[in-house]
Amino acid sequence: MAYMGKILSVDVGKEEGKRQSIGESFILKYLGGDGFGAYFMNTIADAKSDAFSPDNPLIIAPGLLVGTPTPTAGKTSFFAKSALTNGWNESVTGGRIGFALKQAGYDALIITGKAKELSYLLIKDDEVAIKSAEHLKGKTTRETAEEIKKDEGDVIVASIGIAGEKLVRFACIDCDERQAGRGGIGAVMGSKNLKAIAISGSKDIKVAKPDKMYKLTEKWYEEMVKHPTFEADGKYGTGEFLEWMNAERGTFPTRNWREGVFDERKEIDPYYWAPRYAVKNKACIQCVKPCGKAFVMKKYEGALDGVEYETLFALGSNCGVKNIEDVAKANELCDLYGIDTISAGGAIGFLMDLYENGIIGKEEIGMEARFGDGDALIELVKKIAFREGIGDLLAEGVKRAAERIGRNAEKYAVHVRGLEPPAYDVRGIKGMALAFMTSPRGACHLRSGAYALELTGKFWKYEGVDRFSSEDKGREIADMENFMAVYDALGICKFSRGIYLLNFEEILDAAIGKEMGEDELIIIGERICNLKHIFNIKSGWKKEDCKLPEKIHQPIPEGVSKGSYVSKEEEKKMLEDYFNARGWDKNGIPKKKKLEELDIEEFME
Repeated sequence: MAYMGKILSVDVGKEEGKRQSIGESFILKYLGGDGFGAYFMNTIADAKSDAFSPDNPLIIAPGLLVGTPTPTAGKTSFFAKSALTNGWNESVTGGRIGFALKQAGYDALIITGKAKELSYLLIKDDEVAIKSAEHLKGKTTRETAEEIKKDEGDVIVASIGIAGEKLVRFACIDCDERQAGRGGIGAVMGSKNLKAIAISGSKDIKVAKPDKMYKLTEKWYEEMVKHPTFEADGKYGTGEFLEWMNAERGTFPTRNWREGVFDERKEIDPYYWAPRYAVKNKACIQCVKPCGKAFVMKKYEGALDGVEYETLFALGSNCGVKNIEDVAKANELCDLYGIDTISAGGAIGFLMDLYENGIIGKEEIGMEARFGDGDALIELVKKIAFREGIGDLLAEGVKRAAERIGRNAEKYAVHVRGLEPPAYDVRGIKGMALAFMTSPRGACHLRSGAYALELTGKFWKYEGVDRFSSEDKGREIADMENFMAVYDALGICKFSRGIYLLNFEEILDAAIGKEMGEDELIIIGERICNLKHIFNIKSGWKKEDCKLPEKIHQPIPEGVSKGSYVSKEEEKKMLEDYFNARGWDKNGIPKKKKLEELDIEEFME
């Protein structure tokens, strides 16, 4: 119930597919989504293989509750070894691809091999086919989806753009103008000569207790509609708190993390642009509190679904660009070419910083690249997508780019284990500094979601949290990572976490016929987090890799958080505290007792 009981594996090189059954015991141990990814990446993937190896699987797994009427249960996760960090990668989308996969009869799709030519994978219920996509070469994500739908009818399409074809290391996958964005998941798909995945199905996704599920859906719908965040999210989207992050917290990274306040933020604030450019709300599947905006540009031709909070930082403040249409145009190009906006803005902001500090010149770049130059921003996005000129270097991500440039460029490269960070200046949010270090995919805000707890001082079972303190952060971040892993395993949007918390007993009883309380769910979340870490260990992870960028050791110069920074001593102590909270040894290796508690000891043999 709520699950289909089958996994589909396809080798696109051999053009072979096989199905395997899963039962209730597997569901109760891993749930779905994040749990399935953690299990299969440890049982199928060769952790030591290159990200672009045909043996590196690309796994798609909708959350357990995807396909049920549960409000905001629309999230599907993509997994692979990262093209950017060479370690664990997962990326979540609100597109309908997971819902379609379940309707076709599958709880997960595992893709291996490399197609003989540019191709797309077609799944229509029991029909599985590899079809030529040579005619789609160079097409945008949007054009690709439109062309395939013309040929195949009512299918849901997940596709890459030119960036994925060119193996840009932070290429993304697009579905329904919702992106699986981080860690280069689109580059892995491109390395398989796979332009798109198209799925349709006709099977019912049944639940154990339909009447109970209907009543619970009504209950939680009403809870969401009356929640204080409902109105603001609907009017202004995910960037609703941009002004607060600047004026009240001073933790909005600016000009490649030089500053924590963007003084020129007026136009990129949704309170300014939403009434002028947004024509309607856009929602993920099963969402009742839409945060997406249909943004129609005036200075440029075109429209996009955005601009999200992280993008307002990455392509806005991090590059010093204050014009919202320049940011929106760069955002649109990233979506069409299939590029993660956070890493794109990280790479471009890094280049602008090098340029202004005289480390790299106009001759090497091919243009001037100063902070605030919207034209340069847009041009550099294009160059990255096509790997042209300086774009070929930036397409490798800031870690590799800095290593190749030399000349002390590494001190300007802001990343953790190769992944460029999101829009939270952790110098003034020290728990998040630890979360950046411990996230299995590198600098990430969503593996723990602790920014909300840190910035407000309370969430779930925590109160009185001091964001400027580095004390007692290990247990906090471990708990929050376990909490968020449950959300990704169930497929619930994390913007609902303040509404549901972990109160899923009744929903799970209605969906699968078994109540699972908070304690049981947290153990599953802990199991998932440990499995991700085990994959990283197999990939070559060492505790020395868990370090913050040099800029995080420098004080925030102005604003509410002026003077705050993370010292190397705090960095070391927080990490030790985290390892202890996790039940790992001093080198970050899970102890046998912990593995036995979680029933995953066989994965470390």
